[in-house]
Amino acid sequence: MSDEPKRRFLVVHDYGMGGLWWWIHARSVRQIVETFAEVEVVEDPQIVARFANEDLTEVDVDIDAAAMPPGLDDLREQRDAQRSQHGFGALAGQGIVYLRRPPEEGDGTELSACFVELGPDGRRLRQVEMYRDATAIKTGPDDWPLNPPIDLYDPELAGWQVTPDQFEQAWCQARSES
Repeated sequence: MSDEPKRRFLVVHDYGMGGLWWWIHARSVRQIVETFAEVEVVEDPQIVARFANEDLTEVDVDIDAAAMPPGLDDLREQRDAQRSQHGFGALAGQGIVYLRRPPEEGDGTELSACFVELGPDGRRLRQVEMYRDATAIKTGPDDWPLNPPIDLYDPELAGWQVTPDQFEQAWCQARSES
């Protein structure tokens, strides 16, 4: 374990329409994201200041307590299950990441694939939705009311990675949403 002293970090699990917030005591951002799935460490000073006096649950990342606060316990269990899987953390720290996500089964759409360009924080930068009828729609941040980060440590994502050229080809063939 590192000799670095622990610091207090503001952490959120952003589920799109809201979020769960905690103060987590850890040695680094990496220690937090490797311990809990689907969380983001908030480093924007204005947001941290806004929460400074909030009565959020305080958690020590090193505590192996049987129970964590509600919400955080499931995220730790999820990360524990992912850690031993091939591809765990493969996309973290890569900078820009390109994925070709398969359609979700049973979602009722005619979507055949979704190409996504993600920033280093896991947020979408650009996206191309490809439909079974050969229609392809490209969108960007101005088109999305919500853009929660995607967990780049998720081992499933490593199997969806494509090259920048594959993404750009899909982007160039798509039309803007209007």
